[in-house]
This record gives sequence, C-alpha cells and structure tokens, in this order.
Amino acid sequence: MLEISPAKVVHIIYQSREGGMAEREVREFIRNLNEDEQVHLVALAWIGRGVYEAADFADAAATARAERSAPTERYLLGMPHLAENLEAGLEAMGVDVSAEEEDFLRDH
Repeated sequence: MLEISPAKVVHIIYQSREGGMAEREVREFIRNLNEDEQVHLVALAWIGRGVYEAADFADAAATARAERSAPTERYLLGMPHLAENLEAGLEAMGVDVSAEEEDFLRDH
C-alpha cells in the first residue's frame, strides 16, 4: 500500500516537468514529505524505471529505506526522467494518472 497519496506524486510530476523556478518548489515539497512518503516516492520511481516490478513494491520500499544515504530530494531530482518514472510507477501500481492529473490541474 502506498504511503504517499497519488495527488502528491502528481504534484511532483507536474512541477518536475515545469523546470526552472519549479525545481526549487519541488525540492522543498519533497523535503517536507515524511520519511514514509519519501521512501515510497523513491520506490515508485524505481518501479517506473523498471528496477523493480509493481509486485515487488514492498521490497523496493525496504531497499529505499535501508540504502538511503543522500537527501531524497537531491537523489530524485538528479534522476533522469523523474516525471516519467513516477508516472510509470503510479500506473504500474494501478493508479489512474490521467484522472489524478485532471484533479491536480483543476485544483491549481
């Protein structure tokens, strides 16, 4: 079970695609997530990248927690294709990303 809401992940996806000034905002947004949310965000990115399968989410999260050595925001923002990886990770976990993006854009 995800310990981070899909809405928060979509927020990060959207801001990651914006670049520029949005990078500061997304960095701060990730920094302010609690530890479980940060761990699950990394696990989602790994699933989206194909490092883990969705069925292995618990293992991905356990590895993310155990191997955490740098601030999560620095690690993730240094990852090529972060937005695409997170989107693919959510989709692999059965989340309707299009519906979540529509909700996000309507609220912002």
